[in-house]
Amino acid sequence: MIKQYIKTILTKMLYYKKLLGILQMIKIDTQSEEFQLELQNTQEFAKEVCKSRNLVFNPIDEVNTSTLLGLTRNQIIYETKFCPCFMVIGETKEEQLSAENRMCPCTKAVEEEIPQTGKCHCGIFCTPEYAKENAIKEQAEIAAHTHSRGLSVDECKILLEQKDIDSDELISLLEARDLGMVDFNLIDVREWMEWNQNRIVGTDYLVPTTSFYNALQQVEDQKEKSTILYCYTGSRSAYCQRVMLDMGWSQVANHKSGIISYHGQRTSGEEN
Repeated sequence: MIKQYIKTILTKMLYYKKLLGILQMIKIDTQSEEFQLELQNTQEFAKEVCKSRNLVFNPIDEVNTSTLLGLTRNQIIYETKFCPCFMVIGETKEEQLSAENRMCPCTKAVEEEIPQTGKCHCGIFCTPEYAKENAIKEQAEIAAHTHSRGLSVDECKILLEQKDIDSDELISLLEARDLGMVDFNLIDVREWMEWNQNRIVGTDYLVPTTSFYNALQQVEDQKEKSTILYCYTGSRSAYCQRVMLDMGWSQVANHKSGIISYHGQRTSGEEN
């Protein structure tokens, strides 16, 4: 879930860069006094939308910036704040209005998108709940991938709810577990000889894929406990993840790239 969220952010940033290019192609100077004044008006307009509808801005600044630039562009060109995420159809003002182009804040966003997903299509207007949750996601991603600080309890919860986690996230979660911030099982689904040669420090159980159902009895009474699976490249663990979810495990994440990509501590040999 968080990976999709990051993908959306990157898409918005790419759109932001493309938008600046488009503005330049049609000779709109984003640094001109006219554009800057209209941008200020658009910012006030967006603030009023949030205030009147009990919404907040997206916690990702790039999303808000790209949308505000697009709305400003459309206001200057069409004298209407058409949604910048959609093509404006029609040459004349009459044609544009009859074509039912989306105007901010558009009806579909207010009546469908925000109630259903927590945000509008452009992403600028969000419910307070959506913004809070995604602010935590962003903070968790930054903390996990920069290792600038330890994870909070809420950040651990967000990461464990993901379908897939990467090496940095697993390292941060193991560090948090050592500090008593979170509890989960880390399970190796490779074979005994692989486990014996090289495994992640902190692995709780060996549940080989070839004898999966029998070996899984070790944790049969822990279905409500968060679980992370790993193998060599992430393929076997992805298969086992689906099996466990089908069998009633509540929360199972897959270390998607496997131990081959893991850059944390490892160990080998028989346990003492």
